[in-house]
Amino acid sequence: MTLGTLLKQGREILQNAGIAEWDLDAWYLLEYVTGVSRSQYFLDPEREVPQEQEVLYHQKIDKRSTHIPLQHLTGEQEFMGLTFKVNEHVLIPRQDTEVLVEEALNYVRSGMDILDVCTGSGCILLSVLKLGEKKCRGILHGTGVDLSREALQVAEENAGRLQVEATFLHSDLFAEVQGQYDMILSNPPYIEKAVVETLEEEVRIHEPRMALDGGEDGLDFYRKITAESVQYLRKGGRLLFEIGYDQGQKVSALMREIGFHDVQVIKDLARKDRVVTGML
Repeated sequence: MTLGTLLKQGREILQNAGIAEWDLDAWYLLEYVTGVSRSQYFLDPEREVPQEQEVLYHQKIDKRSTHIPLQHLTGEQEFMGLTFKVNEHVLIPRQDTEVLVEEALNYVRSGMDILDVCTGSGCILLSVLKLGEKKCRGILHGTGVDLSREALQVAEENAGRLQVEATFLHSDLFAEVQGQYDMILSNPPYIEKAVVETLEEEVRIHEPRMALDGGEDGLDFYRKITAESVQYLRKGGRLLFEIGYDQGQKVSALMREIGFHDVQVIKDLARKDRVVTGML
């Protein structure tokens, strides 16, 4: 079996299974299994593939054809130029969420205490700590909280992989949190309950529902976090949320009602509302 033949088979299986990005995913899995980059492939598409790699590739392709997310098959996802472990217990980091990290990095300064609520894989907190310390040339202190113990295990492993010091707590939002922070970050569940059932199979079935369902109007967690955050945020501290594309004005209003000022809505690269931030 050659690389070219194997790739062709993978493409056909995924396309017939209705996988939206069948071509790209067949490529990713070929590179993952064989270690052959695209440039190397085009130099020698007739290279023979060892039988064990052929078998593994078909196993991965067959699983992807059942709509198991690609990242669950490779166990990794890149985010902010860093590689994070992911599995079925955490939301797969998405490029949209990088807007939240980039906005947070605008405010980091040495010695800050940062809290990440609904931390999941830890990708937001760990990226801010890793990149923020380099930016401010100082030390940042980070704590991540989540209701899922399994998610916290993934976050702790990611901290070890990235060699970032962080504390992770099993907590229902602020229930186990103590002290005050200079910055609170959160990408909470924000999809309306009825809409969750309409999501693509990869998300609806294979990603944790508790990381998706934001209640009837999608705003349950924004209300809770905003109201409780004032007890844990130092004066002059900043709260930053990732939001759905149509939630900017509603979340902004919630924050202003609680007493936040300098409330701003930040857009993503597609010019859609993506982050709301405000100062206490």
